[in-house]
Amino acid sequence: MQIETKSEAKKVLQFVKNWVICTLAVLVAVKVVGGIHFRDPGLLPPVLTALLLGILNAFIRPILVIFALPLLILTLGLFMLVINALMLCFVSWLMNPYFQVDTFGAALLGALIISLISGALNLLTGNTNARITVQRRPPPSNKRPGDDGNGPVIDV
Repeated sequence: MQIETKSEAKKVLQFVKNWVICTLAVLVAVKVVGGIHFRDPGLLPPVLTALLLGILNAFIRPILVIFALPLLILTLGLFMLVINALMLCFVSWLMNPYFQVDTFGAALLGALIISLISGALNLLTGNTNARITVQRRPPPSNKRPGDDGNGPVIDV
């Protein structure tokens, strides 16, 4: 029973981290993009917007991705920004008096900013499975008998 409690606590902590990161990303997008704004200056609308965006991304976005799979393949994944912009517009429609996205262009730019900020913060906080490793390896020793190593060098 204790192991399940630790696992559940870890999942709740992961959810709270994702929620905070999404809230910060939405706040940055609202500050940067002129066509996205909150009507209420309090902290509740950004928190609810991030929660709703997370819920929609968990349940509705996978369905949109499946329907848009040919376009995603054709555009090498760039159509995902359009899907994210649609999700942002849908959140704006659901939270109409409190959160507004004026144009689809603003939603597209906002989705790009939210994606970049969320990805960077997830990477910095270790809230993702992605890992970046930089290693320097010694050059291979491919010496042949009789080769003194003073042949032509091509640096790329």
